[in-house]
Amino acid sequence: MRTFASDNNAPVAPEILHAIEQANQGDTASYGDDAYTRDAVERFREIFGPGTDPYFAFNGTGANVVALSCLLKPYEAVITPASAHLQTDECGAFERFTGCKVLPIVTADGKLRVQDLQPYADKTPDEHHVVPRAVSISQSTEFGTLYTTAELRALCEFAHGQGWYVHMDGARIANAAAALQMGLRECTRDLGIDVLTFGGTKNGLMFGEAIVFFDEALHGGAALFARKQGMQLASKMRYIAAQFLALLEEERWLRYATHANEMARRLETRVRGIAGISITRPVECNAIFATLDRALIPALQKQHFFYVFDDALPEVRWMTHHATRPEDVDEFADALMLGVAAPAG
Repeated sequence: MRTFASDNNAPVAPEILHAIEQANQGDTASYGDDAYTRDAVERFREIFGPGTDPYFAFNGTGANVVALSCLLKPYEAVITPASAHLQTDECGAFERFTGCKVLPIVTADGKLRVQDLQPYADKTPDEHHVVPRAVSISQSTEFGTLYTTAELRALCEFAHGQGWYVHMDGARIANAAAALQMGLRECTRDLGIDVLTFGGTKNGLMFGEAIVFFDEALHGGAALFARKQGMQLASKMRYIAAQFLALLEEERWLRYATHANEMARRLETRVRGIAGISITRPVECNAIFATLDRALIPALQKQHFFYVFDDALPEVRWMTHHATRPEDVDEFADALMLGVAAPAG
């Protein structure tokens, strides 16, 4: 069964699996003191520029928490959209691990804008209140939307003017870069991002994310220790590093992400012609949000599982990934058409 629930559901890309097999030869030093990790670190520096300081982690939650914990003191806070993964789907990990507070801002499209930050700006620190120190945004957002280059640049310039850091949750940064037709550095560091959580798991890897500081001075030497305390230090790090080497080689990240985005556009085209289904948000990457008859959802989920995003509407989310095939999309679209044409009961 091909699901449309999440790019986490995708199988490991063949080239990535092959890289793991190739790395699985003989002994090598542990905890990152190996050739695979050294080569992967160097590759990140080649892509993102001098001073880039990457650290490999197991998963996105851990990577986000470790990255931000290096930037904030316990009495400081991070500003983020109320829909951000950091706020909604990480079980309060950031607050528990750091002792810091999240300041969530409700937005219609999952994006922060300068006017959203202004109420927190130009404040004299007060011992009774947390002090904003970082802004965390997702690219693409949890609503599948994209920040434009102008929006990101304006956001970073405003934040830096306040002395704040800007963290990007890039669980789907590959999809965003592909959609924007930009290089990885162009759409992150060059626009003012300070630290990036570079997603691998949603882009063909078996597991693994990278915490990428664009200036090694940002964490003041804390990253190594925060990663260990955050239980994100892999003893057999070569298996994460080898995957990233394969992902970055020949721009496979771009090929995987471009295909996922194209499959979403294919599904959007098919779905827009079905009466009774309304697409609710712009389709900018590999996610489609839509509303349909509530009674149809359980039967459709049995055939091609997907998530209900907002039960009140109900609004569902359909996601494509690197292994989604055109025939998978067409089969799902046909199921949707049949379901709408012959509603339950």
